[in-house]
Amino acid sequence: MAAHEVIYTRNLMASRALDAEIDRLYQLPLEEFTAARNVVAKGAGSEAARIRALAKPPIAAWAVNQLYWKNLDIWNALVAAGENAQKAHRAVLAGKSADVRAASKVHEDAVEKALRATLAVLKSAVHETADATKHAIGTTLRALPGDETPGRFTRTLQPAGFGMLTGLSIAAGPVKPQKPALVKPTAAAAQPSQPKVDVKALTRARQAAAEAARVLRDTENALRRDEFEKVRTEREEERASQAAAKATSLREAAAEKAEESRRALSTARKRAEAAADALKAIENSR
Repeated sequence: MAAHEVIYTRNLMASRALDAEIDRLYQLPLEEFTAARNVVAKGAGSEAARIRALAKPPIAAWAVNQLYWKNLDIWNALVAAGENAQKAHRAVLAGKSADVRAASKVHEDAVEKALRATLAVLKSAVHETADATKHAIGTTLRALPGDETPGRFTRTLQPAGFGMLTGLSIAAGPVKPQKPALVKPTAAAAQPSQPKVDVKALTRARQAAAEAARVLRDTENALRRDEFEKVRTEREEERASQAAAKATSLREAAAEKAEESRRALSTARKRAEAAADALKAIENSR
C-alpha cells in the first residue's frame, strides 16, 4: 500500500472513530454529556474545537435522540410516514391526486406511537415529564424528517406546515370561460388529451420508494452501529493487551524478587548453621 493510501486509511479510521465517540456522547445520560464531551475534546487533536462546540441538547431533544438510538424501528416508521404525508400534500398542491387524509392519519398514528416510546425513555431515565417537555417532544416528532443529524439533535424542532412546500407551483384553479375567438383548428388542437395518471400505480411506486429509503436508512444505521462496536471492541482489546503486558511485567518482577528471597534465605541458613556449629564447638571445649 502506498504511503498516501496508508495516511488516507488512518485518517478515515480516525474520523470514523471520532464520529463513533460523538454518537456515544448523545447516547449518554444527559447529565454526563458535558464532562464526557470535554474528555473526547482533549483527545480529538485538530478536531478539539469542533468537539467543544457540540451543544448539550435540551431535555426534549435529548429524549428524541434516545428514541433514535433505542427504538430505531419506531423512528424509521415515523420518518417514512412523515415523508409520505409530505408527498401527498405536494401532490395535491401540484394539482395531482393523492389521499392526504389517509397519509395524515398514518403519520399521526406514527407520531403518537413515537411519543409514547419517547416518554417511556424519559420515565426510565427518571426525568421529569412536564407538559412543556411533552409538547416540545411532540412538535419535534411531527417535524421529522428534519435537517439535523438523527440521534444528534441539539434543539427541538417545529413542524414546517405548508412552509415545507415552498417553491412548488400550485395548480391553477378554474378560470371563467370566455368566448373563443374564431380560429382555424390546428393539428395540435386535434390531438387527444394526455392520458390520466394511474393513481394506484403511482401510490405503489411511492410506497416502493419509501420502503427502499427505509431499507437504506436501516443499512446506514446498522453500519454506524457496527463501526461504533468495532471501535469499542478494538479499544477494549487494546486495554486488555496493555493489562496483560503489565501483568506479565509484574509477574516477572515478582518471580525475580522471589528468587532473590530464596538466595537470601539460603545464605541466612548457612550463617545460622555456622553460628550453631561455632557455639557447639565452644560448649564442647569447656
